[in-house]
Amino acid sequence: MADNINPEKPAHNNDRILQAGQRQYEEVMFYERKPAGFWIRFWAYLIDLLVVSAVTSILLKPVFALLGLSMESSNWYAPFAILSAILFYTYFVLMTKFFGQTIGKMIFGIRVVSLKKDSLDWGTLLFREWIGRFISVTILPLYFIVGFTSLKQGVHDFFADTTVVHEQSYRKRKMMQKVSGNGSGLQEESAF
Repeated sequence: MADNINPEKPAHNNDRILQAGQRQYEEVMFYERKPAGFWIRFWAYLIDLLVVSAVTSILLKPVFALLGLSMESSNWYAPFAILSAILFYTYFVLMTKFFGQTIGKMIFGIRVVSLKKDSLDWGTLLFREWIGRFISVTILPLYFIVGFTSLKQGVHDFFADTTVVHEQSYRKRKMMQKVSGNGSGLQEESAF
């Protein structure tokens, strides 16, 4: 009984042949956290706005009323507007630093993660939450790009190399990986 041998292919079991100067790649499957899209981030942000508004009403309004100061915030440089803005940005920076998420994000099970580091450092957070969010809030259409990028990043995420992901939801991804020089597809272990 003759074996079926394809003349274009080698007769041995290893289909990968590494030739000098030729790179071989193999497809590798892995799981990563699923990026949070525009709408879930939008609803989390609305909840955060409600929280900040409530805290502002509880903390700032009574103090301004006791001191007889005007709470008119028609101008951006009014004392009430400045203190409200400081409270707004402080909320986002501190909640994201200590919990990785704000109350709105906690409710929806999403969190901020760094794309370059294991944890979020102060520089990244201040840049993301203060400068990046200021730009996103000031030029509102820029926030809509969250829905059109592969990692669902807003402008403030691009500035800080961060994204927002679901805590308990993953997606399957494919990646091409270079095959090691021994042809087996296994990585060599280094001895200590």
